[in-house]
Amino acid sequence: MPVFVHAIAAVVPDTVYPQRVIRDVIRAQPELDRLGQRLTTAIFNASGIDQRHSVVRDFLGGPDDAPGLFYDPATGRMLTPGTGARNDFYTVHAAELFVRAARQVLAACPGLKAQDITHVVTVSCTGFFAPGPDYAVVRALGLAPHVQRFHVGFMGCYAAFPALKMARAFCEADPDAVVLVVCAELCTIHMHSADDPDTLIANSVFADGAAAALISARPPAAGTPALRMDHFETTLTPPGVGEADMAWTIGDQGYDMVLSTYVPDIIEAHIQGALLPLLAHEAALAGAPHREVEHWAIHPGGRSILDKVQGSLGLSDDQLRPSREVLRRYGNMSSATVLFILADLLRSADEGGAGDRGRVCAMAFGPGLTVESGLLTKFSGLD
Repeated sequence: MPVFVHAIAAVVPDTVYPQRVIRDVIRAQPELDRLGQRLTTAIFNASGIDQRHSVVRDFLGGPDDAPGLFYDPATGRMLTPGTGARNDFYTVHAAELFVRAARQVLAACPGLKAQDITHVVTVSCTGFFAPGPDYAVVRALGLAPHVQRFHVGFMGCYAAFPALKMARAFCEADPDAVVLVVCAELCTIHMHSADDPDTLIANSVFADGAAAALISARPPAAGTPALRMDHFETTLTPPGVGEADMAWTIGDQGYDMVLSTYVPDIIEAHIQGALLPLLAHEAALAGAPHREVEHWAIHPGGRSILDKVQGSLGLSDDQLRPSREVLRRYGNMSSATVLFILADLLRSADEGGAGDRGRVCAMAFGPGLTVESGLLTKFSGLD
């Protein structure tokens, strides 16, 4: 039984920072020596990111403004709130983003109403609270009190895939199920100053955003863009490879994000093998050049990761353009990011007319090192 992504909505906080603004803030911190300052400039300038959105407004303040939770504009110093204070901030602002994304995806899909939703799956790895974002979404949207609720927590950048797989399983088990998946990440509330390369890289790429998807086995209306969910696979790199190179741990001053300089090389070495189980589902794709899959939604953990994936798989610039554009406009929003790319692909199907079909290979990388992948089909109407 086919299951479809009927709509995706992507939202970001109102505050947006040009990449150079955060670069200059980081460069000015006293923890950085001259080498750290040079590294900061090089890392930010090579990031492939023009701007990033954040729930933190502190860096917009002028010298006469009072300090915020994260930054004192009078001194130019980044402040060091504890993990509890950061999580309190997350509780307020994450709930707002979850609800915004959920409302927008319902507005984008007139064929499905709030009362149709049977399951809510929320995703986040940048904070926790209870009752959680699943509860906040049910209450804010006026969903039925018996809606089933699930939360995927602390799985990192690939976590949208487990949520999508859960949604597909629910719909396969119950043809009347309608699943609302919402990812929201507030990565920037964990930014802090340090002179080690891992922290500098994390400070240069992570951003805030949310995305929601509506999933059901109900056939999309004629002329309506949709994504059919065909196959999913999970692959781990060999034991001892990448386990310490991509990780998040809870520290005294927020979450410590590790995205080491070795990650792109690890992905390059293992990406073809990671895709074998996914493409083996279809004889026409197994063993064929990877560029035979028309569309790619590759989680942009960073520019160098996209470069390595493109080179290893022999993909064209056009096939990487959606991923690079999301990185350029929004940065790395952890679990929400791949849904931003899929939303752009859905939008292009809507603009392309009924004949715009194509296969989509989606991938994300996360702690472990884990590679999650999915094969989908996009179209703008059923025959």
